Amino acid sequence: MYYPSVDGRPGILTILPLSLVVIIALRRFTNNRQNKPCPPGPVPLPLLGNILSINTNEPWLSYTEWGAAYGDLVFVRLLGQEVISINSQHVAEALLDKRSDIYSDRPYLPTAEQFGWSAITFAFTGYGDEWRLSRRLFHQAFRSSSALKLRPMQIRRAREMIVNLIDHPQHYHNHFATFSSSVGMSVIYDYQPSARDDPLVRMLEDTVAVGLEMTTPKNATLLQLFPFLLKLPDWCWGSSIKRAAQKSTNRMNEMRDLPFQPTQQHMAGNSFLGQSSMVTENLQRMERQDEASKPMFEIALKRTVAAGVMQSYETTSSTLMVFVLAMVLHPDFQRRAQAEIDSVIGRDRLPTFEDRASLPYVESIVRETFRWHPILPLGVPHATSSDDTYDGHFIRKGTTVMCNIWSDRYFSGSKILMSHCRAISRDEKRYPNASHFMPERFLDVNGALTDDDPAGYVFGLGRRACPGRYAGDASVWSGIVTMLATMDFSFAKDDQGKVIDFIPEFNPGLVRSLMHFPCNISPRSHVHSGLEDLL
Repeated sequence: MYYPSVDGRPGILTILPLSLVVIIALRRFTNNRQNKPCPPGPVPLPLLGNILSINTNEPWLSYTEWGAAYGDLVFVRLLGQEVISINSQHVAEALLDKRSDIYSDRPYLPTAEQFGWSAITFAFTGYGDEWRLSRRLFHQAFRSSSALKLRPMQIRRAREMIVNLIDHPQHYHNHFATFSSSVGMSVIYDYQPSARDDPLVRMLEDTVAVGLEMTTPKNATLLQLFPFLLKLPDWCWGSSIKRAAQKSTNRMNEMRDLPFQPTQQHMAGNSFLGQSSMVTENLQRMERQDEASKPMFEIALKRTVAAGVMQSYETTSSTLMVFVLAMVLHPDFQRRAQAEIDSVIGRDRLPTFEDRASLPYVESIVRETFRWHPILPLGVPHATSSDDTYDGHFIRKGTTVMCNIWSDRYFSGSKILMSHCRAISRDEKRYPNASHFMPERFLDVNGALTDDDPAGYVFGLGRRACPGRYAGDASVWSGIVTMLATMDFSFAKDDQGKVIDFIPEFNPGLVRSLMHFPCNISPRSHVHSGLEDLL
């Protein structure tokens, strides 16, 4: 979504001569700045920089390879943009946490603006008053103390998900979507989605699917170099990107406005009394403000509430997909977690949050699920708001800064040893055999949990860390522990009883979501007869 692409490389190379003047100007601007040593990195090509060396489908692989060669802080040039990749949690915390006043801005992301993402989330908003207002509104509803109040609802929704899985296991992805979005919709809109086939949940799924499909690296590159493409007539060659941008923007605006309108109408008719939601409370607060501040407040509120629903849907549902994949591939881990639940809780009731501290192996599975395939491999890019120097290296104002959270053992033919791998969740010194799903890596010799919790980095760092991380973590835990207590996951089989092999496939881009895959989901033996009593 954010990274210049070489997908369709001939197409991009044909337009590069047209942008030569722009690129040369950028290079001259860079060369005229104070010459200080930047962090190490691969030698850039003239004009193009390192763009032809990037694996655009999985750019974190390239940053990991460079990290193995150059260290925890790697500098590259992508056309005219300077980019820093952070490959260790220690450095990420030193910059994004301890120097958050410098590293809390966002780079300009053409696709976020032109494809409608900026209309529904403040995650891409620059560091300033508008972002602070949105963050404050979100924090009021989802801070750690508020997240505690959501736990009964999360448990209830997780159990409703189990009923759906038993009735229609083949639609497990849709059930995850309903569960993931239901908590956010309840808190934000006071809207209770139906157990299945809810129209608002379907609209949410469609909006995210269209947005992720349209905001490709190739489109980001084209819009950055040639913004006039958005003004071409429909009959003209190259206008397809304009139509794609309009389609995505329309979906985003619909997702932002439609759930918001009923609450505004209730307020206008004084029929909102007795209702309590993030929207109603803040609309009442807005009515007490002066007229000059209302427009900014309403824009911030719409972005904030849409962001809350979108983020709860995509992050939680994608993480639950990874969990199911892990259980299908590793039945021994599944059985060990179920044995722990049966031993601690028994089979005559279902887990609650009060049981969390007593289920360390289940907790280790949750942590390993976060670590194994984080859905934001490079996080959301930061940008420096002023010059900085770290460990003797100069980092310019306006540099794009990314945390390389994820990597894999395959480096496009590279022969780099895994022992030299550098990326936060795949640091072989910290996580031996990092490409394997191994929950016990988070347990000590006595079976107690270690202090290492991937939630400390998968939800982001610094002031731009995900403000809904407490509710998100709780949703993931409630979904996983409830499924482990009630369901079995295994390979699907064909009509002849043969296992259906598959290769997991992920959607590329900023959000690396796992695609639907064949699997068998069935209730555990004790759930059949006493389901109503358990739920």
